[in-house]
Amino acid sequence: MRKDKARAYGLRRQSKSYSEISRVLGIPKSTLAAWFKNEEWSQKIRDVLGAQESLSFPKKLVAIQKANKKRWAKIHQSYRDEGEKEFMRLKNNPLFLAGVMLYWGEGEKGSGSRVKLANTDPVMIKIFYIFLKNVIGVPQSKICVWLLLYPDLKDAMQKNFWSRATGIPLSQFKKSIYIKGKHPTRRLSYGACSIYVNSRSLKERIIKWLELYQDFLRSPDLTLEK
Repeated sequence: MRKDKARAYGLRRQSKSYSEISRVLGIPKSTLAAWFKNEEWSQKIRDVLGAQESLSFPKKLVAIQKANKKRWAKIHQSYRDEGEKEFMRLKNNPLFLAGVMLYWGEGEKGSGSRVKLANTDPVMIKIFYIFLKNVIGVPQSKICVWLLLYPDLKDAMQKNFWSRATGIPLSQFKKSIYIKGKHPTRRLSYGACSIYVNSRSLKERIIKWLELYQDFLRSPDLTLEK
C-alpha cells in the first residue's frame, strides 16, 4: 500500500473527516472517497461524524430534512402523474374499474406504502388478485396474502380453501393470525383474507385512480369513452 494511503487509513481510523485528512495529506477528497467507499468501518465513522455535525448545526439538520421532504414529495408526485396516464389508458377496462372500485370500498387508504384489501368473500379477493397481477402488472412474487382465523379453524385447511377459491398459490400465503371472536356462535367459516402489496409507487397511483374515478362520477358531462 502506498505510504500516503496508509497514512490516510490511519487518520480515518482515528475518526478524522475527509476534509481533515485532505488538509493534512493534501489528498483530494474524491480520492479519499474512492479509497474508503467499500470499508464498512469507515461508513460507521461517516455516520457518527454526520450525527455529530447535525447536533452541532441544528439549522443545517432542518435544511437537510426539508430538502429530503421536498425530494420525496417530488418522487411521489411523479408516481401520481404516472397514475393519471395509466388511468387514461386503462379506464375502459372493466377489470381495471372493478379493482379500483373494490379498493375504494374495501382498501386501506391511510398513509404508508401498503396497498391492502381485506374481505371474507373469496370472489372479491380473486378479482383484486387478477387486477393486481393481470391488469396493472404487479409481479406475482410481490403479492402476499394472510388469513385472520378463529382458534377452531385449521390453518392448512383454510389456506387450501382460499388458494383454490382465489387462484393464489399457497407460496404467497404468509403466517395466519388467530383471534378470539366476541360471538362464539357467529363464526366466519373460512376466516377473513387480506391481500396486499408493499409499494409506495402503487399506493400513490391507486389513490390517484380513486380521485380520477370520483371526479368522473361527479361530472355528468364526462364519459369514460372520451
